[in-house]
Amino acid sequence: QVQLVESGGGLVQAGGSLRLSCAASGMRRSLDVMGWYRQAPGKERELVARIHVSGNTAYGDSVKGRFSISRDKLMRTVYLQMNSLKPEDTAIYYCNAGFAGTSPYWGQGTQVTVSS
Repeated sequence: QVQLVESGGGLVQAGGSLRLSCAASGMRRSLDVMGWYRQAPGKERELVARIHVSGNTAYGDSVKGRFSISRDKLMRTVYLQMNSLKPEDTAIYYCNAGFAGTSPYWGQGTQVTVSS
């Protein structure tokens, strides 16, 4: 059973930075994709960023140019560097990971709050 543990959330002022980490365990082989989603109160969960084992990345439109996703070589830990944070980035950030063709796994989430 794959387990995902997020860390790094917290409270930051607008314009500040935070770095989220997600550590995966329990896999028998390397994950194919890891990423981050977020959900703000009253809104649907949305893609923030994801990275494939090949290194290819994808970002949500609202974070392009401000956030950067990276991973370790073994695809066991994924990082999300968040710069120039805005109050609208306030949400619970969920780590997401999986293997091609199967349902993804989810972390429990970490709160990010950006004050104006």
